[in-house]
Amino acid sequence: MIALLVPLVAATCIVSCGSDASRPAVESPGPAVASSPDSLEIREWTVPWPNTRPRDPIVDAGGRVWFVGQRGNYVGSLDPESGEFDRTDLPPNALPHNVIVGPDGALWYAGNGDGHIGRMDPATGESRRFDVPVRDPHTLMFAPDGKLWFTAQGANRIGRLDPETGDVQVVEPSAADARPYGIVMDDEGRPWVALFGTNRIATIEPSTMELTEHALPAADARIRRLEVAADGSVWYADYARGILGRFDPATVEVVEWITPGGSGSRPYALAMDDRQRIWFVETGSEPNRLVGFDPSTEEFFDVTPVPSGGGTVRHMVFDAPTVSLWFGTDANTIGRARLGS
Repeated sequence: MIALLVPLVAATCIVSCGSDASRPAVESPGPAVASSPDSLEIREWTVPWPNTRPRDPIVDAGGRVWFVGQRGNYVGSLDPESGEFDRTDLPPNALPHNVIVGPDGALWYAGNGDGHIGRMDPATGESRRFDVPVRDPHTLMFAPDGKLWFTAQGANRIGRLDPETGDVQVVEPSAADARPYGIVMDDEGRPWVALFGTNRIATIEPSTMELTEHALPAADARIRRLEVAADGSVWYADYARGILGRFDPATVEVVEWITPGGSGSRPYALAMDDRQRIWFVETGSEPNRLVGFDPSTEEFFDVTPVPSGGGTVRHMVFDAPTVSLWFGTDANTIGRARLGS
């Protein structure tokens, strides 16, 4: 499907410096977005196992797409060329939440249901189980040193697994219900974490495991997903307020833009492409809408409906070789959005 796009309109911008700034007013709806010369093509593949919540696709070095069926208890794969699917069933009650490709090409998944992290050989399906001392492992991310970081939303912890030894270290946020959620890595090997139960984002110093929390100006901000830009700035989608934001760790300045869908847009999945443009999905509407934002112009330049409706698009990744975004939907599809020039 090729969406019809409309001309560029500057976004509504809000600037706040530090955590003591007053809460800005949020209007609904947000800024209009009209046509762009870029083209965006979304294609979706229906997963052959109904109602299994396929999610969190990732592309391996050979171009195969891996994902998990959270309700179906499997690791699945898709060959985009042939459209063929395959699956490997997981132990009972694993209820996988996230899967990533490790430095060695192995698949790593979060066993959300029974408190483990699994390593799977993609060729044989053989797996190794790492039990972790907290429930609800949620989202995984490898650091440059080969350690595997993870969030545990229900357990209110952030953890680091050493794949060589199986040792796990955990850190607890200051709030009792901080709900660590999305996690990304900066160029210095520091994880950044969205504390979804609060208005905070956090980072950890790997050498000491010291946690630093940064409060956003709006007390009711609730962040699900993050991205770190090449300049070190941390971008976030505020699910509660319908805001796209940027936090500068060096100056602690926060800049926010009202999303095209406004305060009820519920931006969720978030990714950054190879041109440092931000993409996110507004899940407050049906169909969900994929939105593009260019930080260099501070303009929203694309709003494209997800053809299946999406239900809720929860996570998204950018694949550089194909210049594409990949995502899973509650409509039981795996989606690819090929980005225009």
